[in-house]
Amino acid sequence: MSEGTSGVFRGVRPVDWVLAGALTGFGVYLMVANVQFQDADTSADITAGTMVHQLSSHSWAMVPVFALATVPVLWWRRSVIAVTGIAVAVMALHDLLFGWVTRCGVGLPLAFVLAYLGAVALERKQAWIVLGLTTVLTAAVVVVDATTGFEPFVLALPIVLIVFGVGRAVRHRTAMSAELTAHTVELRQLRDERVALEVAGDRVRLSHELDGLLQVRLGQLTTAADSGQGLDAAAARALFESIEIDSRATLDGMREIVGLLRGGDVALAPAPSVTHLDALLARHTRADSRLTVTGDPRSLPATVELSAYRIVEHLVNVLADQPSSRIEVGVRFEDDVLELRVNGPVDRTADVKAAVARARERAKFLGGTLDVKVSRGRANAVAQLPVPG
Repeated sequence: MSEGTSGVFRGVRPVDWVLAGALTGFGVYLMVANVQFQDADTSADITAGTMVHQLSSHSWAMVPVFALATVPVLWWRRSVIAVTGIAVAVMALHDLLFGWVTRCGVGLPLAFVLAYLGAVALERKQAWIVLGLTTVLTAAVVVVDATTGFEPFVLALPIVLIVFGVGRAVRHRTAMSAELTAHTVELRQLRDERVALEVAGDRVRLSHELDGLLQVRLGQLTTAADSGQGLDAAAARALFESIEIDSRATLDGMREIVGLLRGGDVALAPAPSVTHLDALLARHTRADSRLTVTGDPRSLPATVELSAYRIVEHLVNVLADQPSSRIEVGVRFEDDVLELRVNGPVDRTADVKAAVARARERAKFLGGTLDVKVSRGRANAVAQLPVPG
């Protein structure tokens, strides 16, 4: 296909080919029937009351002329007004050239289609122009129609109005859906920005905490080292062992804080842990909240403790706090895994997807997993966090 030809059909979609092809095909069939219809048959139909007038023409020229009204439907996306105007002009020319022939079988569906397309595609003022043109087109179709005469115009016009109204309703609904989608995207962006700001603030506070820890511990070690002057060998060895233990403790504390700094949303002074889950559930004052701990409870690395708390917090915060609600949180300590279970009714106003995403990201950071299922308004979540040996 040449560049010129491809340019002509640019923007034409498959559904446009089907629509224009169907109208043109039926139009050609109807015009051929007009050409081949015998006058004797026309007289018999007039006597039977199925036709109102003898055919004025049997010319084959009516076939391509009528097609000029339907083929432009291919380009309705470029200008519905232009396509409808062409259809009106061609139908008026068809009336003048061929007079009393049957057109309503295809001409009226053409008017209905153009009224709908104009209502869906155009703004209010332009849509009203298309409505006016399709009204004129409807009149041009039936003004000298040999089968029906002009009387069906009284019935066809309300159909044009109904189809036009349906098109406007579809356009309004589509616009509302697009607006809601845009607002949803905007709200998600704002939520992500808010979370990013919270994380940044926590990291700044954590950096200050790290700096303070270093200053205090280094000062303590310096003081301890200065006090070792003049001590005998045994006392000096004990002092150096104490300094080594304190140094290792300082290093462990730094590692924990750096781990929290990398871990996303963090809390300070002190960082919440599994032992704080009771207090977390106590915030749900109206629901029946229960915490169950099994296995061998023990102190875990700070990153695991904080992540476990945050995961449960994210999940519990989207559960309904109602007197009839039952919220169950289970913690099971295993040798190399900490398992968390959260079960309860979901709060319909909560952003469950966001909470699950944040909890899953927290579990993923530690190399763990989070499986969440929501059924009949209840959420059942199971998280497994690896525990370093």
